[in-house]
Amino acid sequence: MKNSYNFFSNTDCEHFPCHDTVGSAHFNCLFCYCPLYHLGVQCGGNFDLTPQNVKCCANCTIPHEANNYGYIVDKLEYANRRNTCPEEQKPPSLT
Repeated sequence: MKNSYNFFSNTDCEHFPCHDTVGSAHFNCLFCYCPLYHLGVQCGGNFDLTPQNVKCCANCTIPHEANNYGYIVDKLEYANRRNTCPEEQKPPSLT
């Protein structure tokens, strides 16, 4: 896939590829840190919980698969719509 707004592959990264299950030709580094992490169990990914109840995404490849840009954007837009609150309920720094 050609590098564009929805795909970037950083083959020079010392951790590339950080997940061995995605072929390096289609490995997307655009979302190096997964923007879905903050959605918790609603992220839709293949995650585990550690004994300390911390979300571990080592087995998830959603942000690194070349064709998942739309999925991620849709999940974030949906989460944003669900969490939209009236102006008076927003933190002071956002009003």
